[in-house]
Amino acid sequence: MTTRRAVVVRGGWEGHSPVEATDLFIPFLEQNGYEVTVSGSTEAYLDLDGVDLIVQCVTMSEIEPDHFKGLDAAIRRGTGFAGWHGGIADSFRKNAEYSFITGGQFISHPHGFTDYRVDIIADDPIVDNIAHFDVHTEQYYVHADPTNNVLATTTFEAHPDYPWIEGAVMPVIWTRTWGEGKVFVCTVGHKLDDLETPEVRTIIERGLLWASK
Repeated sequence: MTTRRAVVVRGGWEGHSPVEATDLFIPFLEQNGYEVTVSGSTEAYLDLDGVDLIVQCVTMSEIEPDHFKGLDAAIRRGTGFAGWHGGIADSFRKNAEYSFITGGQFISHPHGFTDYRVDIIADDPIVDNIAHFDVHTEQYYVHADPTNNVLATTTFEAHPDYPWIEGAVMPVIWTRTWGEGKVFVCTVGHKLDDLETPEVRTIIERGLLWASK
């Protein structure tokens, strides 16, 4: 098997357990032929030559302009970019160009921790043989790019402070391209047990492989 290279970049807000969460997926990557390098800093984005996949779990935080340029250039050249929840959809809030890459930005989770259903809406290998699944976690309200390839959605109930969001259908899982690179985003994943939900785990694992160069 040809060895591929994956870089796992983790950090930012500790509430999303960036170390423990990414540790769940490193063995999967290694079993699938990846040599995995782990970094606690976006400085890793300064040298991405030969990297097939970037897995990012960095919530909020900031990114240096040269680090962002390195990330942007690598994805444009074909390096895959993937992640879940705030580690990819709520990173580097001050950098609008970053959200252009990911195709979506976290705005709110008005219901806090709540029970909700994720409906699969696409015929795609990443979600093959999964019709829907239920979770009890943060339901992300996002602002999303209309060019995303949406694989799964969730529907919001009314909230006392925001009754007008009732019935809003929000993307949960999507893919997109950025230059020659492929981007995978799953907004479920606040807690470790979210990531251990069989459907979530399977979809993320498939998404990592799909995004890879």
